[in-house]
Amino acid sequence: MLIARAARPAALLVGALLALALGGCQSPQQRLGELAVQQDQRLQTLDSKPFPLLLGAPAHVPAAPRIRVYLEGDGHAWSTPSQPSLDPSPRDLLVARLAFSDPKPSLYLARPCQFVTAAGCTTRLWTNQRFGDEVLNSLDQALDLIKARYGNRNFELVGYSGGAALALLLAVRRDDVTSVQTLAGNLSPRYWARLQHLSPLDGSLDPLDYRQRLAQIPQRHLTGAVDTLVPAAVMQHYLDGLGAAPCLETASLAGVTHHTGWEKAWALWRQSPLKCTVSSRPR
Repeated sequence: MLIARAARPAALLVGALLALALGGCQSPQQRLGELAVQQDQRLQTLDSKPFPLLLGAPAHVPAAPRIRVYLEGDGHAWSTPSQPSLDPSPRDLLVARLAFSDPKPSLYLARPCQFVTAAGCTTRLWTNQRFGDEVLNSLDQALDLIKARYGNRNFELVGYSGGAALALLLAVRRDDVTSVQTLAGNLSPRYWARLQHLSPLDGSLDPLDYRQRLAQIPQRHLTGAVDTLVPAAVMQHYLDGLGAAPCLETASLAGVTHHTGWEKAWALWRQSPLKCTVSSRPR
């Protein structure tokens, strides 16, 4: 009896370790699928051009005039500092977790070639041209498809890391983005590349090239005080380049890095309205 009782916990321990090992071998697609099931979300592929995009949405999206769309970051763009990844799908599902747990009507939108492979998915799209026209066009068309499907009038965009630059670029070209919020945002890819001593992002756009229109967009930018990947200098450069803006908030969050601390911090900020003196966008 004593042997049998001792063997069972040991067997359970081995089983648990095996499960963890197998879980570590899951693909990003499988892990996202499991997270979606747990959070009662539905994953679908939008037929946007030139690249289809993965969309995560609640099983039942309530009718709402405004929908909050979370834009994914750069994901797993590089396997090593000199070797691009063959699959840019994010290994950390932080942005999906933020979107799926948001009490507001919210959707998760991945970037081209993340989770969905397609013709033309080459490394240039998640390296030098990650903020280029092809990427932006696909996201722009995806927002049109979302409006046609859910009937909303406008959007609030939330961009994480590199998704921040794309959120700003989308807001510049569209007239239905009421506000942009960014988390650990790469607000000026051109300056960021110089700051990190990286090769220029040839083929990419920079939000500050559209500063006159950009300054009229209500926006909030949150940065991690101990973020070394996108340090506070990037936001300061963006603010200096943007100049005066009627609706602009920023905050540096103590103890938050590029990857950690955001779920707790965003739970406090996500319901807080922007403090604007004047807004030129429909509310």
